[in-house]
Amino acid sequence: MIVSAILAFILPFELFLFSYAVLGPLHYLTEIGWLHKKNYYAKGKYDFIFLSVLCALVFYFSFVKPTTSNTKIPHIIFYGLLISFIFVFIKDNLYRIALALLILIGLYISNVGETYFMWVGVFLPTIIHVFVFTWAFMLFGVLKNKSFSGYLSIVVLLICALSFFFIKAPSLQYEVSEYVGKSYDLFSLLNKYMIHFFGLSTTTNSSQSIIYESNAGFIVMRFIAFAYTYHYLNWFSKTSVIQWHKVPKRTLIITLFLWIFSVTLYLYDYKTGLKALYFLSFLHVFLEFPLNITSFQGIIKSIVPAKK
Repeated sequence: MIVSAILAFILPFELFLFSYAVLGPLHYLTEIGWLHKKNYYAKGKYDFIFLSVLCALVFYFSFVKPTTSNTKIPHIIFYGLLISFIFVFIKDNLYRIALALLILIGLYISNVGETYFMWVGVFLPTIIHVFVFTWAFMLFGVLKNKSFSGYLSIVVLLICALSFFFIKAPSLQYEVSEYVGKSYDLFSLLNKYMIHFFGLSTTTNSSQSIIYESNAGFIVMRFIAFAYTYHYLNWFSKTSVIQWHKVPKRTLIITLFLWIFSVTLYLYDYKTGLKALYFLSFLHVFLEFPLNITSFQGIIKSIVPAKK
């Protein structure tokens, strides 16, 4: 955790690009495999198929037939999150269908603006997924196991995250190279909205120079790089959860082959790798929604005493 924070201070853009290209694909593949064994923490055997279809729609409206609407993709993401509550808590098919339709109608008639796009379309599948949900997953485990080291890691994670906003990094003559800037360009919308959200700029129309050359841009990028890097490393550190030694040899070989192929795509051309892995990266976000909900449910149950 601390090493990730230090590297994020020194080379934020480079650390993010490395983590996303090298650690990211292996994380998607191994976590989806683990979630499949857990039935994705859903009550229905085939609930994951519906979430996969929603993910396919996000991919379709992002690259196959790009939408000009600022609400279509956020609506699909939010719908995936809301029906995940149904998948976690409700087993009766009649109630499931009725509630799913009501949610669909509600989203269709809703009147939303740029704030909705920012929180659901930009933050939810990115920084909320890698930082807030990771923190909740860690807290859930700590409350169950009552581990001192676990409580300490929860606190240190928050301290590391806050440090990027309170510690002014020394002048390192840091400059973003043309290759790094070009490779990161597709992620820059996240930086733009985070700079605005934290009040580091007065407008959401941040120029590229603010993202890549200003102190505000570096503060946000350090936080993003740390959040993503630790999100991946935290998953790989859970050896008791993944149980690498119990993974079938054939599954392990296929996973390693797909991972090497994914990293090769990124090495060939970062944007090509990003587009090729876009569906897989979003798929693991959608399939993790029931787990995220279960984690918060567990936290609430641990904090709020049950009525006798």
